[in-house]
Amino acid sequence: SKDLKGAMEILIEQKRQMLSTVEKLDEHMDFASQLIFAQNRGDLTAENVNQCVLEMMIAAPDTLSVTLFFMLILIAEHPTVEEEMMREIETVLGKLELQS
Repeated sequence: SKDLKGAMEILIEQKRQMLSTVEKLDEHMDFASQLIFAQNRGDLTAENVNQCVLEMMIAAPDTLSVTLFFMLILIAEHPTVEEEMMREIETVLGKLELQS
């Protein structure tokens, strides 16, 4: 647990350093960046930021797989929604081929 916590602190510090040197900040605004800026404003402590990033790293694969599973079930149960999604994909892609 201490090793993982230490690794998260290192990664967050690297992210903080990267954010301080980028020219266009909006291109690098992700959830971790938002947490770092919240800490800079005094809305979160360093411990809060570390804990949030740690939880994202540990919990995200499980929650993502469950969410995708239920999303696919709902799409399968509602063929008109699936058809609308496919039309939108075709509209956005045009003649480009869909890739994973």
